[in-house]
Amino acid sequence: MGQANMIRCVLRDEPVQINIHDVWPVPPGTRTDAAIDALHALAVRHEALRTTFPAPVDGGVPREQVVSAEGEFALTVLDHDELPPGAAEYAESLARAARVDRFHLERDFPLRVSLVTAAGAPVFVALAASHAVTDVGALAVLREEWLALLTGAHLPDVTAVTPLGLAAEEATPSGLRKSRASLAHWERIIRTGPQAMFAEPGAEGTDVRVPCLTLRSRRGARALARVAERTGGLPATVLLTAWCALVGHRAGQTACVTAVPTSNRYEPRLARSVNTLSQDALLCLDLRVPSFDTLLARTWGAALNAYRHSRFDAVALWEMIGRTTFERGSAFARDVVYNDVSTLPVSLAATPAGPADEPGPEPELGRGPEQVLPTRLLTFVHETAPLLRLSLWADPALFPREEAEGFLTGLVRLLEAAADKDVPLTGLTGVTGVRPVERGTDWCLVDGSWVSPPAVADALSRALGGVPVHVALDAPAEDGEGPGPHLTAFIAADGSPPTPASAHAALMDALPGRPGVLAPRRYVIVQGAPAETEPSSAWLRRRTLMEGTGRDRRM
Repeated sequence: MGQANMIRCVLRDEPVQINIHDVWPVPPGTRTDAAIDALHALAVRHEALRTTFPAPVDGGVPREQVVSAEGEFALTVLDHDELPPGAAEYAESLARAARVDRFHLERDFPLRVSLVTAAGAPVFVALAASHAVTDVGALAVLREEWLALLTGAHLPDVTAVTPLGLAAEEATPSGLRKSRASLAHWERIIRTGPQAMFAEPGAEGTDVRVPCLTLRSRRGARALARVAERTGGLPATVLLTAWCALVGHRAGQTACVTAVPTSNRYEPRLARSVNTLSQDALLCLDLRVPSFDTLLARTWGAALNAYRHSRFDAVALWEMIGRTTFERGSAFARDVVYNDVSTLPVSLAATPAGPADEPGPEPELGRGPEQVLPTRLLTFVHETAPLLRLSLWADPALFPREEAEGFLTGLVRLLEAAADKDVPLTGLTGVTGVRPVERGTDWCLVDGSWVSPPAVADALSRALGGVPVHVALDAPAEDGEGPGPHLTAFIAADGSPPTPASAHAALMDALPGRPGVLAPRRYVIVQGAPAETEPSSAWLRRRTLMEGTGRDRRM
């Protein structure tokens, strides 16, 4: 299922967005032939590196994997008389450049390897990898085993589940039940949680060019350890709690919905699997609690529940998302991604600039290359001890440079405050320096999501060719037992009026990239628009031509 999920992305997305990369430092004294022999040994050892996906005759998405018993692969040796200054950054740039070209699923070796040498001596392996057969966890296992082979270590037999074994397991009745349970977990969140974490002014578009910001902090690592000791929580859970609390605080949300991709290696037999297990666990953490410790107590259970529901049929998932969002009138936005790779066998990428006890600014913030991402806040946790080391990509329209830096330093401040005592969540601005977004009086909370009714009216009007539209916020029932506040759209029509169904379908087509827009619960088609000088209530007095939810059928 992980393969099927990533193959859809490989075929749909630009290669630079979906391919992954890593840089492996070569131990001093390693010979070139030894480095190549170790790569050969990995290809023999792991089925994933000998796996291809034949193209179907009908030209659709591959449905089979083939593991070759023999074959060959090529690599590039880049020899230099001496390496340029900043050799590690140079190797990183080579690995990133290798991501630009598409992997051919039906024939390519899934690692695109450059062996960087100086005067004939290997110094780095810079590689790009196909996401159809590897993920960051798999690359971590490969790096660790490659380094072990270079020292002459004997690798134990592979006991982790193989791609073929996992595919067979997922096809059993038990595996299919787990997949259906995962879909039900996702549907509950998508049907009731915030449609977008960052529904606010400035949040527009679906693919954003985002600069990288890095954090290195000894203070943060010490504080994290102290919070874990004080509360009895695991450091990874403590950090996830602090992250979700701060994201929800900044976004002005009562719940934090975040994708947690690496979590699906939580089972021991999957932890060292060289395979792509890359499927999101979807975490929805209710932030309506009084304090940090209370939130920490519920995070572990909520996270484990998300991890257990992170294996699913990707096609069925997106069919469910399409159906659910059409019925709800929303567009699910994968706004927040939290990828903790600190517990993988060898921490990936972003190698520290110096030893943990080396003096330097505290916390240390740095800049990295930009990426185009379909998300608004992405973080990788590379290390939690003896340094807290993170990489953050934050949408610059929502997080200008100073605010992005303030967000990371605010995370350190929150950990330091929680190291000594419980922290009230109502005081996070004072503790962290991070302020909630200001939305203005034209925003309101509807169906668990922040919405701008004027923006809904504008989007619906544009979707219908510019006809006048008024969107009203209807109050909940006075007894509190009826539905909460909801939107009603009044659409002025002359001649050939739209139907509620056609209006809803047109608006749904316009929703992606507009997180402040939620479809009205009801559409009322009226005869003509009131004069601009009349109050909004005049729409109620127009003759009604037809009305309905618009959800009765797809257009």
